[in-house]
Amino acid sequence: MGSQTTLTVETAERMTGLGRRLAGLLRPGDLVLLSGELGAGKTTLTRGLGEGLGVRGAVTSPTFVIARVHPSLSGGPALVHVDAYRLGGGLDEMEDLDLDVSLPESVVVVEWGEGKVEQLSEDRLEIRIERTLGGEAADAVEEADGRRVTLTGLGGRWDGQDLTGLGEN
Repeated sequence: MGSQTTLTVETAERMTGLGRRLAGLLRPGDLVLLSGELGAGKTTLTRGLGEGLGVRGAVTSPTFVIARVHPSLSGGPALVHVDAYRLGGGLDEMEDLDLDVSLPESVVVVEWGEGKVEQLSEDRLEIRIERTLGGEAADAVEEADGRRVTLTGLGGRWDGQDLTGLGEN
């Protein structure tokens, strides 16, 4: 069955903080699928994940390399950050990337992965980031940066996992 929660994240700093808190829930072998328009905050969230996991290297958008591996500095799981935007073939192409890391021992975060990498695992955390900017809120400056983040845990791995606590600062 899994679990789901929706949070409002007002700033980039809070998006990074959400990533740091989320890192505390993640285990080796976890697959995280990030979706949202360009500039929604996917890489910002992943940067927080990297901080929370204590990995080496600055987390930036892997657009030109497709995948970037950030080894753990503390013996924890590596963070594999994938940009599937240009991955046409999905899973097969992922396997062809020849990542020098074992995916079952890593936390794998995939941006633009919908319809491409779901078959990697029945257990996955899907995170959709949407701008909250709209209608009447458009003139409220403090709302201009807001994001609605929906986290959906799928599969047995996420059964009974409480995601609501991630919204606390």
